[in-house]
Amino acid sequence: MQLQELFKDKQFYKSLFAIAVPIMLQNLVNSFVNMVDTVMIGRLGTVEIAAVGLGNQVFFFFNIILFGICSGGAIFTAQFWGKQDIQGIRKNTGLCLILNTTVALIFTVLILTMPEKIIGLYSRDPAVIEAGTGYLRTLAPSFIPFGISFVFVITLRSVEKVRLAMVTTVIALSINVTLNYFFIFGIGPFPALGVRGAALATVIARFTEMIILLTVSYTKGYAPAGKFRELMNLSGSFTALFFRITAPVIINETLWSLGITLQNVIFARTNTDAIAAFNITTTFSQLTWVVFMGLGNGVAVLIGKKIGEGEEKTARDYADRITVFSTLVGAGVAVILLLLSRLMPLIFNVNPQVLSFTASMFIILCCTYPFKAFNMSMVVGICRAGGDTIFCAVFDLVFMWLFTLPAAAIASFIFHAPVWLLYLCLCSEEMLKAIPGLWRLKSGRWLNNVTE
Repeated sequence: MQLQELFKDKQFYKSLFAIAVPIMLQNLVNSFVNMVDTVMIGRLGTVEIAAVGLGNQVFFFFNIILFGICSGGAIFTAQFWGKQDIQGIRKNTGLCLILNTTVALIFTVLILTMPEKIIGLYSRDPAVIEAGTGYLRTLAPSFIPFGISFVFVITLRSVEKVRLAMVTTVIALSINVTLNYFFIFGIGPFPALGVRGAALATVIARFTEMIILLTVSYTKGYAPAGKFRELMNLSGSFTALFFRITAPVIINETLWSLGITLQNVIFARTNTDAIAAFNITTTFSQLTWVVFMGLGNGVAVLIGKKIGEGEEKTARDYADRITVFSTLVGAGVAVILLLLSRLMPLIFNVNPQVLSFTASMFIILCCTYPFKAFNMSMVVGICRAGGDTIFCAVFDLVFMWLFTLPAAAIASFIFHAPVWLLYLCLCSEEMLKAIPGLWRLKSGRWLNNVTE
């Protein structure tokens, strides 16, 4: 697509930003609240922040499984929405609710019955295990309401009702931060509960989120708000198709999250300064990455809807348009990131070695950002919207697991290479992936109507 044609379709960008901006804001609020939580817990001490961090690793793994289920389900929702098949959306919602609730119940039982063993997988420090056990046990009741809310948030996005999801998330996270302050430190009549107070605040916020989402969805009669018989109207053929499309997404997200964990292990075992620099770089990258998460999720809805409407030519045009647009935005964000890197000495009280590592990582990150933006568009926005989940999983995992992770591990543990080279090994994945991604885009084989 030539640059002069990129901005011709004003309706595309109007529709895209109507969906993407609320998602961006929602993710930005999430990132900000997580940062505030870390600061509050950090005031209690090293043991407490380690315990909550490890407890949240369990929640992160749980969250990734739910995202795999609901992201796969969103493929069907967007295409059903294009057909205006409300009954199809509701049976898809019902299946996602069954799966999410089942996973949430399993996690809840495991956490309530063996929290010490779960925390013990991460740490051998008795003090951390004790604090982490109290945190997880208190947090356990939040898993089921969060699983239910997750289905409605993703489904509402797919039917272009993003404001409710955004507003509900902001309300829930505001409650979480406020109650954290009272429960952790014991303000006013509340006792100081420490890490258990942080977990209790999360439980209350998650139940509030679920109640608001369900109440408004059913009051307004939104597409996912079906009666019990509509939600449970599941046929064997639909269930089989759902798992055929969704299973690669779940495997993809699970193995991807494990790969991210191993990246942290590589830097942590290199040296303390290396993992500190890696964490600083990742934190800033995540704050800007909400832009591309919003664009990817937004265009997935538009493409899926067009496929459902039978307008495959328009869906392909949207795919071409978003890949060029997001790549250009990636280049612009890279420049902003490079400027932000100059502020590191003012923000972080770390030694000069960490600052040096961070500066080199930022330069490498910025060089790969246009590739990262293109790949995000392919994975979240195009391939999944087109039901091309098997290619999506292979595309997202092969280079990580067969090339970049082994290369970084060998560079660190055998050759003791400089930290910037380790980071380059990991980031090279984005440039390698862009080649098959561009081929798949041009082939058009990513487009499949899964609702026919």
